[in-house]
Amino acid sequence: MLVYTSITKSYLPKARVLAKSVKDFHPDWKFVLLYSDDLPDGFDLSLEPFDEILTIEELGIPNWKAWAFGHTVVELCTAVKGPAAELLAQRQGINKIMYIDPDIKLFNSLNFLEIMLDEHEILLTPHLLDIEQDINAIQDNEISALKHGVYNLGFFAARTSGQGLDFIRWWAKRLQLFCRDDIPSGLFTDQRWCDLAPAFFSGLAIVRDRGCNVATWNIAHRHLSKNEEGVFLVSGVPLRFYHFTSYDNGNGMGMLMKYASEQTFAHELWNSYGKDLLAEGQGEERYKSWFYGQFENGESIPRESRRIYQIRRDLQLAFPNPYSVTEPSYLSWWKAESAQKKLTASNISGIKERTVLKRVIEGLCSPRVGISFLEKAIQIMRHEGLFGLIKRIRNYS
Repeated sequence: MLVYTSITKSYLPKARVLAKSVKDFHPDWKFVLLYSDDLPDGFDLSLEPFDEILTIEELGIPNWKAWAFGHTVVELCTAVKGPAAELLAQRQGINKIMYIDPDIKLFNSLNFLEIMLDEHEILLTPHLLDIEQDINAIQDNEISALKHGVYNLGFFAARTSGQGLDFIRWWAKRLQLFCRDDIPSGLFTDQRWCDLAPAFFSGLAIVRDRGCNVATWNIAHRHLSKNEEGVFLVSGVPLRFYHFTSYDNGNGMGMLMKYASEQTFAHELWNSYGKDLLAEGQGEERYKSWFYGQFENGESIPRESRRIYQIRRDLQLAFPNPYSVTEPSYLSWWKAESAQKKLTASNISGIKERTVLKRVIEGLCSPRVGISFLEKAIQIMRHEGLFGLIKRIRNYS
């Protein structure tokens, strides 16, 4: 089995925790770190729990810098998963491949999943296995799954032949073209695509083991405990792996308090994970930046500039390296375009204000306007100015 995960350097401590947990139970499995960043100071692969680093430059994506520029950090780390799987699946002797998100930790063996791949060709884990009854839980979990994807692509496994390879190639192509966080358009990075997978691939199996991909979105129905040997259990079965999603921004802990506030072992699990991360360098300054998050001069890349570059072929041809600040540069074009948009918006706003003002004056001059209204208008103008009066009249209208 070949296992891989996808990160930038901010997730390196998490990837170390994951890799070590994989090696604890499967020392013979090969672990590949898919990396889309520059390496931090002092990085030495020989001292790491990874067998190999596969960089974005090595994926064979045409004009990869221009392609990468069109993605936010989350979009890029998910977009490369498909092309990497396709590349790794071609290696001699690799019959099965598994992806695991970096913010996951194994707590038990995954041998049964490897065995499942002898019968099935693709494995996916759904976010939910239980029907929600509470209206808040329906909104937080079921509606969220409808928006973000039925299956959590923090995990997948597949054979590197037959339908398994077909799935990998299909998914990789979709991610190269359409890996975006654009829920209104029906896309959420790599996940929404796999809602279609069970219809396309008859060899796909849904993993219903309750110990797999336990997370805050399903923990209310998966009570954690421990046996006499200190092994974590989920509803009486071994905890296979836990997904510590949204650990850094605090949302994960918020959801844990909402749906598992009385689950003592769930909090023990989170506290233990926090200690694991600190031991691997979580929070250190050298892990806090993203090389592809800025232009060559150090200026941050706005999300809007990425999106317009991604959808406009003329800009891609004019600026094949959008990170460059050598003129003519995409950065200069973007700044000029942004300035023009602001000027246009200001002019439109001015036209609207003048139109409203004209209507106000016409209205005040009308004989139908009572003296009390005029007195109130004058009072507002004294305290809030002319545009304060306009704003009040507009809001009233």
